[in-house]
Amino acid sequence: MQHFNPLTKDNDTQNKFITIGEIMLRLTPPNYEKIRMASTFEASYGGSEANIALALANLGVDSTFFSVVPNNSLGKSAIRMLRSNDVHCTPVILSTPEETPTHRLGSYYLEAGYGIRPSVVTYDRKHSAFSEYDYSRVDLESLLDGFSWLHLSGITPALSPSCAKLVMDSIRIAKQKGLTVSFDGNFRSRLWTWDQARDYCTQCLPYVDVLLGIEPYHLWRDENDHSKGDFKDDVPLHPSYEQQDEIFRRFVERYPNIKCIGRHVRYAHSGSENSLKAFLWYGDHTFESRLFTFNILDRVGGGDAFASGLIYAMMHNYKPMDMVNFAVASSAIKHTIHGDANITDDVQTIRNLMNMSYDIKR
Repeated sequence: MQHFNPLTKDNDTQNKFITIGEIMLRLTPPNYEKIRMASTFEASYGGSEANIALALANLGVDSTFFSVVPNNSLGKSAIRMLRSNDVHCTPVILSTPEETPTHRLGSYYLEAGYGIRPSVVTYDRKHSAFSEYDYSRVDLESLLDGFSWLHLSGITPALSPSCAKLVMDSIRIAKQKGLTVSFDGNFRSRLWTWDQARDYCTQCLPYVDVLLGIEPYHLWRDENDHSKGDFKDDVPLHPSYEQQDEIFRRFVERYPNIKCIGRHVRYAHSGSENSLKAFLWYGDHTFESRLFTFNILDRVGGGDAFASGLIYAMMHNYKPMDMVNFAVASSAIKHTIHGDANITDDVQTIRNLMNMSYDIKR
């Protein structure tokens, strides 16, 4: 008998999506408590690339995740969670203690913010199985066979030299094989420095088709004289349309391979209420989304939900204004869902929000 995923049988695209990254155990004190007050923790799993694969799979996209987890109950549980959300995990490596000596699943602790108190993340992911594995043993040509879209982030190369080589080798091979490549710089200050991130992520830009965010990358005014600064130096956190349009144009002038740039802008009114909008470069034009204001149940993964929403909209040939509004609506909905990922299995729910329709659906 031939097996298939019933959720993808009516998928009207030929896209097969794969992403590469680390999945972690997330431990959260309940009821917005601080860690020092907690006597129990809520356990779930997440990680940027895994969140995107999970969100797309829930929307019916054929999605595959590649990672390394220890061959123990924690590693297997993380993979079971992904599989329960229709993510293909066949390539995932269950490592042995010989392959990954510390033999552990990375984890992180989240203190969820409330009101004026922001959320705080504490990582416990050093020497995880994913960061210790020797990726020279992986046949990346075979891994990427049959896929049409590869997504990578700037989190993975920050974990170890082996992970940095994995990302660079994967992005080059994907480009050679004709895959659409999306990349999210996703800077994490607790993993590496700003300069390290900019130096590395800039090397990825010649291979990228869809860019998420405008940092951390070098966009020098003069490649031969860095003292003249970066084009992004004077751009505020909340740019005007004209300011964002100029930066997008500078990127595509320098890297004409980039076909799309999506960047969401957050307005943090408090730890419990934010607003989001986004800018999109597509077809030689900049588009600006609607502004969405919402209360926050769980902020983690909002950027990943934006990325998955944009990828989904591009795969399904949405018009540019619908692409950017669908992506922001995806992120806004994620803020109302516990856990790292946007577990929304009804596209119409996102489209209703995209169109500012809040009525109960009967």
